[in-house]
Amino acid sequence: MNSTTITVTSRDHRRLHALASNMAARSSETFEALAYELERAHVVEPAEIPADIVTMRSRVVVREKASARDQIYTLVYPGEEDIAVGHISILTPLGAALIGLSQGQALSWTTRDGRTKELVVHEILYQPEADGRFDL
Repeated sequence: MNSTTITVTSRDHRRLHALASNMAARSSETFEALAYELERAHVVEPAEIPADIVTMRSRVVVREKASARDQIYTLVYPGEEDIAVGHISILTPLGAALIGLSQGQALSWTTRDGRTKELVVHEILYQPEADGRFDL
Protein backbone atom coordinates (compact mmCIF):
# COMPACT_ATOMS: atom_id res chain seq x y z
CA MET A 1 0.00 0.00 0.00
CA ASN A 2 1.09 3.52 -0.68
CA SER A 3 1.57 6.03 2.10
CA THR A 4 1.18 9.08 -0.13
CA THR A 5 -2.14 10.81 -0.62
CA ILE A 6 -3.86 9.97 -3.87
CA THR A 7 -6.38 11.92 -5.93
CA VAL A 8 -9.24 10.27 -7.82
CA THR A 9 -12.18 11.57 -9.79
CA SER A 10 -15.63 11.33 -8.27
CA ARG A 11 -16.65 9.07 -11.17
CA ASP A 12 -13.73 6.66 -10.62
CA HIS A 13 -14.31 6.77 -6.86
CA ARG A 14 -17.99 5.78 -7.24
CA ARG A 15 -17.26 2.99 -9.71
CA LEU A 16 -14.30 1.60 -7.83
CA HIS A 17 -16.01 1.82 -4.45
CA ALA A 18 -18.95 -0.17 -5.85
CA LEU A 19 -16.55 -2.69 -7.36
CA ALA A 20 -14.60 -3.07 -4.12
CA SER A 21 -17.83 -3.40 -2.12
CA ASN A 22 -19.19 -6.07 -4.46
CA MET A 23 -15.96 -8.03 -4.29
CA ALA A 24 -15.38 -7.62 -0.55
CA ALA A 25 -16.68 -11.12 0.08
CA ARG A 26 -13.58 -12.48 -1.62
CA SER A 27 -11.50 -10.85 1.11
CA SER A 28 -8.31 -10.69 -0.94
CA GLU A 29 -5.46 -8.35 -0.16
CA THR A 30 -5.96 -6.55 -3.48
CA PHE A 31 -9.57 -5.69 -2.69
CA GLU A 32 -8.55 -4.55 0.78
CA ALA A 33 -5.75 -2.43 -0.69
CA LEU A 34 -8.13 -0.83 -3.19
CA ALA A 35 -10.70 -0.10 -0.47
CA TYR A 36 -7.94 1.42 1.69
CA GLU A 37 -6.76 3.66 -1.16
CA LEU A 38 -10.33 4.82 -1.85
CA GLU A 39 -11.02 5.60 1.80
CA ARG A 40 -8.09 8.00 2.05
CA ALA A 41 -8.32 9.46 -1.45
CA HIS A 42 -8.83 13.14 -2.19
CA VAL A 43 -11.88 13.16 -4.52
CA VAL A 44 -12.33 15.79 -7.23
CA GLU A 45 -14.69 16.25 -10.16
CA PRO A 46 -13.40 14.76 -13.45
CA ALA A 47 -12.96 18.20 -15.05
CA GLU A 48 -10.77 19.26 -12.09
CA ILE A 49 -8.30 16.36 -12.02
CA PRO A 50 -4.75 17.44 -12.88
CA ALA A 51 -3.40 15.91 -16.10
CA ASP A 52 -0.50 14.27 -14.25
CA ILE A 53 -2.71 11.94 -12.14
CA VAL A 54 -3.35 8.28 -12.99
CA THR A 55 -7.09 7.75 -13.54
CA MET A 56 -8.95 4.78 -14.93
CA ARG A 57 -7.97 4.12 -18.54
CA SER A 58 -4.82 6.23 -18.20
CA ARG A 59 -1.78 5.01 -20.11
CA VAL A 60 1.35 5.34 -17.99
CA VAL A 61 5.06 4.63 -18.09
CA VAL A 62 6.33 3.11 -14.85
CA ARG A 63 10.03 2.72 -14.17
CA GLU A 64 11.37 -0.02 -11.94
CA LYS A 65 13.86 1.59 -9.58
CA ALA A 66 16.28 -1.36 -9.37
CA SER A 67 16.68 -1.92 -13.11
CA ALA A 68 15.57 1.45 -14.54
CA ARG A 69 13.41 -0.63 -16.90
CA ASP A 70 10.27 1.05 -18.22
CA GLN A 71 6.90 -0.61 -18.73
CA ILE A 72 3.81 0.94 -20.30
CA TYR A 73 0.42 0.06 -18.83
CA THR A 74 -3.17 1.13 -19.33
CA LEU A 75 -5.26 0.89 -16.16
CA VAL A 76 -8.58 -0.87 -16.93
CA TYR A 77 -11.61 -2.41 -15.27
CA PRO A 78 -11.91 -6.16 -14.67
CA GLY A 79 -12.73 -8.03 -17.85
CA GLU A 80 -10.81 -5.50 -19.99
CA GLU A 81 -7.33 -6.64 -18.96
CA ASP A 82 -4.90 -7.99 -21.56
CA ILE A 83 -1.31 -8.11 -20.37
CA ALA A 84 -0.12 -8.79 -23.95
CA VAL A 85 -1.00 -5.17 -24.80
CA GLY A 86 -0.26 -3.75 -21.34
CA HIS A 87 -3.85 -3.47 -20.09
CA ILE A 88 -3.81 -4.19 -16.35
CA SER A 89 -6.85 -4.50 -14.15
CA ILE A 90 -7.46 -2.19 -11.23
CA LEU A 91 -7.93 -5.45 -9.27
CA THR A 92 -4.28 -6.43 -9.58
CA PRO A 93 -1.80 -5.37 -6.91
CA LEU A 94 -0.09 -3.01 -9.37
CA GLY A 95 -3.36 -1.58 -10.66
CA ALA A 96 -4.64 -0.87 -7.14
CA ALA A 97 -1.30 0.76 -6.30
CA LEU A 98 -1.29 3.00 -9.39
CA ILE A 99 -4.72 4.62 -9.15
CA GLY A 100 -4.54 8.25 -8.09
CA LEU A 101 -0.76 8.62 -8.14
CA SER A 102 0.84 11.56 -9.89
CA GLN A 103 3.76 11.63 -12.25
CA GLY A 104 6.99 11.30 -10.26
CA GLN A 105 5.42 9.51 -7.30
CA ALA A 106 6.97 6.23 -6.19
CA LEU A 107 5.14 3.12 -5.11
CA SER A 108 5.94 -0.25 -3.64
CA TRP A 109 3.87 -3.26 -4.48
CA THR A 110 4.09 -6.95 -3.85
CA THR A 111 3.93 -9.25 -6.83
CA ARG A 112 1.77 -12.35 -6.76
CA ASP A 113 4.87 -14.42 -6.11
CA GLY A 114 5.68 -12.35 -3.01
CA ARG A 115 8.46 -10.12 -4.34
CA THR A 116 8.40 -6.41 -3.53
CA LYS A 117 9.02 -3.98 -6.38
CA GLU A 118 9.75 -0.28 -6.22
CA LEU A 119 8.34 1.71 -9.13
CA VAL A 120 8.02 5.34 -10.13
CA VAL A 121 5.24 6.80 -12.26
CA HIS A 122 7.63 8.11 -14.87
CA GLU A 123 5.20 9.60 -17.38
CA ILE A 124 1.50 9.75 -18.13
CA LEU A 125 1.09 9.23 -21.85
CA TYR A 126 -2.70 9.54 -21.87
CA GLN A 127 -5.34 10.50 -19.35
CA PRO A 128 -8.96 10.51 -20.56
CA GLU A 129 -9.94 13.57 -18.52
CA ALA A 130 -7.02 15.61 -19.89
CA ASP A 131 -8.31 14.69 -23.35
CA GLY A 132 -11.80 15.93 -22.46
CA ARG A 133 -13.12 12.36 -22.22
CA PHE A 134 -15.43 12.27 -19.20
CA ASP A 135 -17.54 9.38 -20.51
CA LEU A 136 -15.07 6.50 -20.21
